[in-house]
Amino acid sequence: MAFAVVAQYQCAPADADTVRDALRKMRELVPSEPANLAYEAHEVVDRPGAFVLYERYTDRAGFEAHKETEHFAELIRGTVFPLLKERNITFAETI
Repeated sequence: MAFAVVAQYQCAPADADTVRDALRKMRELVPSEPANLAYEAHEVVDRPGAFVLYERYTDRAGFEAHKETEHFAELIRGTVFPLLKERNITFAETI
């Protein structure tokens, strides 16, 4: 059963370039993770500084392993999270 993550991020419009660049780098690196099935990052059209991520992993353990990677630590924990004004995460499993 696949495990999905939908993340909604909001940063100040002035920080959008930094967040966008970090998410683009993640998009390049995450597919090399063995449990990753999909990683898509989107910028919300009518809300400056708003982003939506859609991620799929083989299972929850695969997602937990993703959070332990160096690129997650550097790009998400170290770069993106400090710039966020709001962060909402939804976890889902395939039915």
